Amino acid sequence: MARAVRPLIVSVEQQAELRRVLNRSTSTQREVRRARIILDRASGLSQQETARSVGVNRPVVALWERRFRMNGLAGLTDAQGRGRKPSIAAEKRERVIVGATRPPARKSRWSVRTMAREADVSPATVQRLWSSNDIKPHLTRTFKLSTDPDFEPKFWDVIGLYLHPPAKALILCCDEKSQCQALERTQPGLPLKTGHIRTRTHDYVRHGTITLFAALNYLDGKIASFIAPEHTNVQGLTFLKKLDREMPADVTLHLIVDNYGTHKHPNVKTWLKWRNARNRTTHGLDRMVLHFTPTSSSWMNLVERFFRDLTEDAIRDESFTGVAELIAAINGYLADRNLAPKRYIWKAEGSAILKKIERARAAAPFRSV
Repeated sequence: MARAVRPLIVSVEQQAELRRVLNRSTSTQREVRRARIILDRASGLSQQETARSVGVNRPVVALWERRFRMNGLAGLTDAQGRGRKPSIAAEKRERVIVGATRPPARKSRWSVRTMAREADVSPATVQRLWSSNDIKPHLTRTFKLSTDPDFEPKFWDVIGLYLHPPAKALILCCDEKSQCQALERTQPGLPLKTGHIRTRTHDYVRHGTITLFAALNYLDGKIASFIAPEHTNVQGLTFLKKLDREMPADVTLHLIVDNYGTHKHPNVKTWLKWRNARNRTTHGLDRMVLHFTPTSSSWMNLVERFFRDLTEDAIRDESFTGVAELIAAINGYLADRNLAPKRYIWKAEGSAILKKIERARAAAPFRSV
């Protein structure tokens, strides 16, 4: 006659915790195996059946069942002091980890090999210790915190346009891509092939520069543009007049711009004042309203996303024998893009962005005034 299976009583709370161990992506293989043993035994399986189900020997099942009966869930953890003793002295570990934040004399940072020589350990040990402590001396993250005294009012003014566009209005993200160079590579590169990456020479010949004035329509993603040889208030005013002619007449144009002097030039201000007064007479509303991003906050202007795409898709890897070729390439890219425009949609909440900026300011070692 078969011996009766001794039941293992596991409370509802304990079962829930064991299932969390099974579902948690960070659980180790040992933790998962022990949780399965207890859950299988709680479901009524014998020790032998549980051993076959989990893939261990019966004495292993008996061991963890006994420890669970004695100490509950705490019995499933390894006791302190168990396992392989560390092979690296504590002093060396501290030197590798803490020393990484203190650059050596006349150098900006440690490398894996220089730290290995300094701490008298292997480069693999340094790499392992740095990785486990999330230390990355070879990486640098750039940042720029705005010191604009009116940062928050300007911030909410621009964000409000994105999140809550006004009625009878168009939102245009405007900026200039100045000093756009027509660069000709000194030698032709090899094209992309299977097994071979594309090549280009590092040196080039300059054939002049242009300035691209662009206005991104936030509502439909289309780009209005104007290319000029210079970047002064004359060209800036010409671009504003071009927008005035091309955009619908019965709406207000809300232009998001940066703090470049061209946008605040007396000639521009005078023309805007005259144009708005005239438009209020004919349509009862302003024609153009400028919204300035805070200083050092070009990331708020979505047209910068377009400039990045233009550079990567049509300019950076090309070779131009003159300014005319560069202009033709830009105009061709704009024409194709406007046939199937791509919107850049602002989704981030303003309050979350401000909290992130405040954390960055608190972490900064100093502030510019």
